Amino acid sequence: MIRLSAAPAVVAARERERERERERAHDHGPGPVPVATVPEPAPQSGRQAVTGIADRLRAAPLTLALLGLLWTVGAATGSLAGGPSRGLLAHIGVGLPTLGEGRWWTPFTSLLWCSSAGSYVFTSLLLLLVGPAAESRLGRRRTLLVLVGGQVLGTLLGTGLVAFGSRAGEQWTLAVADQTATGPVVGLFALAGVLGYRLTVLWRRRLHLLVVLVPLVMTLYVGHLQSVQRSAGALLGLGIGALLARRRWQLRPHRSSHTETRVLVALCLVAAALGPLVASLYDNAAGPFNTFSELYFSHRLSPDEVADFCAMSAHDCARAHAVERIFDTPARLMAALFPALLLVLAEGLRRGLRLAWRITVATELLWAALLLWLFAGTGTGAGDVVQYFVEALLLPLLTTGLLLATRHRFGLRLPAAVLRRLALVTGGAALAAAAAYVGFGRLVAGEFDPRAGVGGLVAGLPAQFLPPAYNDLLPDYPIAVGPPARLLETYCGLAFWVVALTALLVAFRRPVVHADAEDAARARALLTAHGGGTLSFITTWDGNHYWFDEEGRAAVAYRVLSTVALTTGDPFGEPEARRRAVAGFARYCDTRGWTPCFYSVTPETSDAAGQLGWRSLQVAEDTVVALPGLAFTGRKWQDIRTALNKAGKQGITAEWWAYHDAPLALRDQIRSISEEWVSEKGLPEMGFTLGGLEELDDPAVRLLVAVDGDRVVHGLTSWMPVYEDGVPVGWTLDFMRRRSDGFRGVTEFLIASAALGFKEEGARFVSLSGAPLARSGQDAPPTGLQRTLDWMGRVLEPVYGFRSLLAFKAKFQPEYRPLYMAYPDPAALPSITRAIGKAYLPHLTAAQGVRLMRRLSS
Repeated sequence: MIRLSAAPAVVAARERERERERERAHDHGPGPVPVATVPEPAPQSGRQAVTGIADRLRAAPLTLALLGLLWTVGAATGSLAGGPSRGLLAHIGVGLPTLGEGRWWTPFTSLLWCSSAGSYVFTSLLLLLVGPAAESRLGRRRTLLVLVGGQVLGTLLGTGLVAFGSRAGEQWTLAVADQTATGPVVGLFALAGVLGYRLTVLWRRRLHLLVVLVPLVMTLYVGHLQSVQRSAGALLGLGIGALLARRRWQLRPHRSSHTETRVLVALCLVAAALGPLVASLYDNAAGPFNTFSELYFSHRLSPDEVADFCAMSAHDCARAHAVERIFDTPARLMAALFPALLLVLAEGLRRGLRLAWRITVATELLWAALLLWLFAGTGTGAGDVVQYFVEALLLPLLTTGLLLATRHRFGLRLPAAVLRRLALVTGGAALAAAAAYVGFGRLVAGEFDPRAGVGGLVAGLPAQFLPPAYNDLLPDYPIAVGPPARLLETYCGLAFWVVALTALLVAFRRPVVHADAEDAARARALLTAHGGGTLSFITTWDGNHYWFDEEGRAAVAYRVLSTVALTTGDPFGEPEARRRAVAGFARYCDTRGWTPCFYSVTPETSDAAGQLGWRSLQVAEDTVVALPGLAFTGRKWQDIRTALNKAGKQGITAEWWAYHDAPLALRDQIRSISEEWVSEKGLPEMGFTLGGLEELDDPAVRLLVAVDGDRVVHGLTSWMPVYEDGVPVGWTLDFMRRRSDGFRGVTEFLIASAALGFKEEGARFVSLSGAPLARSGQDAPPTGLQRTLDWMGRVLEPVYGFRSLLAFKAKFQPEYRPLYMAYPDPAALPSITRAIGKAYLPHLTAAQGVRLMRRLSS
């Protein structure tokens, strides 16, 4: 971490300012200008961590009381090891049998017991996780009411759903209709659902997803009564929380950022992968999605199943014993092949990789095709179609639908070298495993039954690469009976999948790169060596392509939208080559049938375009603050001094970080603040010249974070370098967020602190960046098109606040520098306008477009 500290000259200046303030007859501000200084936070020791947990529990007496009551009752009735006895369960458990016999008290008494030792541990951990947070945010009385109310209503609703399904003839509900359940987890899921509405948008969304997914997966795969009751409790908690929410924004859906959407989709895939694994732990799992769960997670054949195969033929008997042997060797890991693959793919989806998206969609479609093939080959009666196939098809179809609906969020690409290495490793592993099985198998042909020829060994290859459950779906092939053949059977397929999944995971963990990685590296080197404008660093962002002049001394970053080549700022490179780059890029576009448009460029680029007969108009205004003479003195700096002084009084300091090196807790708060900001807009996060979370993760970008004494982040700003001769001579503000309930003057505090820090380092200026569709200068008479853009700025103000942003930056007494759009042909303005809109809002859906129009017209 780089700490922001006051240099001696700055300290002396502040002391002189303090004396002047004291001598004045009237006060222009609350005191001197502090520059935040914060020591490196010491690593938290184990004793401090334990102390923190103990303090948190001491502040949650209700949680401790409930936890003690649960274990005391369990110990007193001998229920800790294996749950309540059958006789006791008939009087305290809730279900159709007990409620049907008039035991109305069972929804209450089920709170005080758990079904097993593992359930006691799980319930205790969940209570310790949810209880203290609920007591802190909801209050003890409301926490108790929600817990008990959610338990009672959730158990009744879940039991009622099972009764309804049983009467409707649903087979899996018939299988659990005679069960009774105990445990306060139903109420805890309801409490977690209510608690989520008191958290930030980021954690509210994640907690609510988990509150729904965990019991839902248990219901769909395990299908026990307690799983249905927990799902009902979770839904009740979400409903109760919505009713208790006092602000309307809590009741409407919140849009998530691209990063968070990827996390949520990955969590859904993890749930789909873990469901069959969880169900395998239960001997009597009967959930509707569990019908073909063995094709996801293979199970050992029972003695009766082996006997059935042996009754068919000697060859079937040998195959059954071969499958049974697999579970006594390391090859038993193949039983969890598909869950392992989905978990690896979930990591790729979390990172937004297009490759992971494509493989996941292909896997889900292949799974659906397999189920349809099984249905076509079994001749199942119409009455069993819903039970055995429609329910099983729901999962892959829903997963595929979710992936298709969010496909635009998974556009990041791996480097070409990584893809080539991945293809080489996986292809080589597959070839090596197949060659080993066939080649060495031919050498020990007598160790197979029947004796193996090349054709028979090739026919047996699918069995080596698929989980054991697929064995009886494959054609006949030679069965390994001797030790050498069994060795091949055990390790060939397993070795391939270990290599393939490891290579895939390593590839997914590689840094994503620009679409034109080599050109991007060349462009960054040119930018670093020679520099450009204040916005030139955005040319390094993903999504740009690059044009270089013949000598490689200047470059233009652009993106093609329809037939418009829209540039990202000015040309950059050697100063004398930049002006010539305008004409060179125009010729380059002309040969390809594109309409060039230089967007957000300085007057120098606009003048160079004017010499080609192009037109230009102002589209934004840059705000630049000179640093050498910067001093926050006088009446015009009153707001800045107030923010700095209030921050000092409240113990808020500023810390410099590189996003990648920041502590996990700090990055998590940054994501949470950003998610809250995005969700409040209700519209997509803008891109193009406006950065987001993904643009923070660059070693050259510096992050200034405002934190209080409890390490709570109140706001943050990010700063992009402006290079000259290989070193930064200025910094441009990009990402700017503040906590909604944090320190009100945090943005002024952060910008002022950054300016003082950069001044101390010797930088010449800071740019507060441009505000699109906003300008301060109105001296020249506007053209008709300029008046249209001014009108658009006024219309968009309630949604994106560009003009308010420009007015805010006026507090720092900046120099205003116009930014222009230069274009060759007025007839192309409609297509240029569409291209700019697509660049800023590439993921705008039809529904969001309608919502935007409604907000603009209101």
